[in-house]
Amino acid sequence: MNPSLSGTPALSRRGLLKFSLGASAFLATAGLGASLSGCSSSIAASGFAALRNTDLPFLRALIPVMLDGAVAVEHLPDAIDGTLKSLDYNLAHLSPEMLKLTRQLFDVLGMAVTRGPLTGIWGSWENAGAENIRHFLERWENSSLSLLRMGHNSLLQLVMMAWYGRKESWAHCGYPGPPAV
Repeated sequence: MNPSLSGTPALSRRGLLKFSLGASAFLATAGLGASLSGCSSSIAASGFAALRNTDLPFLRALIPVMLDGAVAVEHLPDAIDGTLKSLDYNLAHLSPEMLKLTRQLFDVLGMAVTRGPLTGIWGSWENAGAENIRHFLERWENSSLSLLRMGHNSLLQLVMMAWYGRKESWAHCGYPGPPAV
């Protein structure tokens, strides 16, 4: 006899679809709630064109974990600042709709009510350890929810493009730089 996935309630397509729909509704409601309550300000932080004050704690915790092994420890503070500047530049040049979606992702990760259940990080980002952040990234990367996998891919692409677009990153990956013209 062949076991059927539909006979296993935890693995049924219907159950997965219900869970995915519920999670999507939760995220949409949380994002809308943040927008309506004023938590989702569009005012850029001082010295930035697109990044907001609410985005910075999360990104300052995330970037060192994502750059682990690519930057010498003594250069990490400068690498974080440079990556934030590059990320800000890239975000400022996105289409308005893409910037809105990125800000919604940052809002969901910044709000305590959604951060804990979605990431497993229940306290502030400033107090999150590197191992907790790695676990959150791994959890999203391997999630059964496509929305979380897309969030992981977005974060990874945003940070890696910001870092590897900077001159100081090129030596680590063996890129000699663009040819002189």
